[in-house]
Amino acid sequence: MTRHSGFYVQFADQLDLGQNLRLHALHAALMADLQPGVNDLYPGYVNLYVDFDANLISPQEARSWVGRHLERLEPRPPRPEGHVTELPVRYDGPDLAEVAERTGLSADEVIVLHSAPEYHVYAVGFTPGFPFLGEVDPRLRLPRRATPRKAVAFNTVAIANAQSCVYTLPSPGGWNLLGTLLSTVYDPNRSEPFLIAPGDRVRFVVREGETPGIPEVRGLWPQDPRTPALLVQEAGLQDLMLDAGRFRQAHFGMARSGPLDERAARFANLLVANPPGAPLLELTLRGPVLSAVKDVVVAVTGFGMRPVGRPMQESFLLRAGETLRFASTSTGARAYLAVSGGFDTTPFLGSSSVDLLGRVGRPLQAGDLLGLAGAGRARPGFTSLPLTTLPDTLTLRLLPGPQATPEALLALGSAPFRVSGLDRMGLRLEGPPVPGGQVISEGTPAGAVQVTPAGDPIVLLGDRGRIGGYSKPAMIHPHDLPLAAQVRPGQRISFRPDLSGSPDDWARAWNMYSDAHPSGGTPWQTYSATDL
Repeated sequence: MTRHSGFYVQFADQLDLGQNLRLHALHAALMADLQPGVNDLYPGYVNLYVDFDANLISPQEARSWVGRHLERLEPRPPRPEGHVTELPVRYDGPDLAEVAERTGLSADEVIVLHSAPEYHVYAVGFTPGFPFLGEVDPRLRLPRRATPRKAVAFNTVAIANAQSCVYTLPSPGGWNLLGTLLSTVYDPNRSEPFLIAPGDRVRFVVREGETPGIPEVRGLWPQDPRTPALLVQEAGLQDLMLDAGRFRQAHFGMARSGPLDERAARFANLLVANPPGAPLLELTLRGPVLSAVKDVVVAVTGFGMRPVGRPMQESFLLRAGETLRFASTSTGARAYLAVSGGFDTTPFLGSSSVDLLGRVGRPLQAGDLLGLAGAGRARPGFTSLPLTTLPDTLTLRLLPGPQATPEALLALGSAPFRVSGLDRMGLRLEGPPVPGGQVISEGTPAGAVQVTPAGDPIVLLGDRGRIGGYSKPAMIHPHDLPLAAQVRPGQRISFRPDLSGSPDDWARAWNMYSDAHPSGGTPWQTYSATDL
């Protein structure tokens, strides 16, 4: 199982164009010299998050690799010259008049000031392709709205403080909405899905015209598979095609995705003699009804349901014409179904994992026909003992996070929390207030416990946004992440924080500094976030 680990390379404490250019220069150098075990690199405004599997590359090796490239960075890299991407905008936003009134300008003056600058793409994230652009003319700078909208329309152009952006997909948002983009920044159906990238330059151009349609969902399996295997008679609550995940695409804001319970998914593939990351199905709370088109060897692992009349956590033969049904159970949330030979898929950016927010793939529907990628080698009746179980009461271990404080860790461990909402992005919790707040948007590690300014914790899972602006005082221990994936709505969970070490130790575990950062130095020789 992956041993999630990582650290931040800090370049500045505040928005700084020169240091952001150095950050992107480091990102480009590291991407050109990727080491085995490095999962991804997340460029933010002022730092770069390095995500790696500590089973494959040690923390010391990862930091030494980054350190070598840091030493080669130019102290003042030149601003990129040449091409500037022009983005046509129809200035018809619902907040245009309000922005004009609050800034003491006319609507026409707001449009002129917003469309005049050449913007730098400081980062991309939140949703796929979503650009964070700077810097907005000081005369237009207004804070985010006090109450974010629950839904912002596709292609809306907006501002907040010194930043501008484009909502590349429908999503919640609290920025001030000025207009509508008339081209498409992100479309998973194009050969080049992303129009702009971190470090690019952008200019808004006043135009009139029709709003383009939201991109179509990009399919992840063939409509007419070469070797049909399973026909979906009835869909479950949410049945998703997944592989190991979408690696090395964080700089474009693509979710990692992959199975939330990685341990159960690997076990399912093992039982049918597939490689660990072979495409399989993640089933949530209520399973589908599937009929076999040909003889296939199948295995089901995990929790939340069991196959009717078939063994759990053991390979079995499903003969052509037979039907596989599931009965829900009272414990756990997600089960995994693997077929020997793996499912036939059409990968996007190197992965067959569904990304619902990014419009890559969709849940199974009645009538879907799934095929095999290859000839299966497994025999029925293969199992492994002991069988996995869930504890009666769920307590998750916590490690100090990027913004760890003793007060926040103690608050998380002070009482059980109730799961008030959950999806593949995260678990929203209700309980005692936890010290939190906002930070400059930065990479979000797997299993981070972020805390809103209101003191509400959210545990971040596989489909989380790749960068975010909330404090992250704690991390779920990597070995407990599979348990977090099995939490059910309304369930109560407790945390056991690790308070060993000092806040200085915790900071050293998470941060590596460029020579231009006020902290200076390179405290990276001996610490890793998973070592505490």
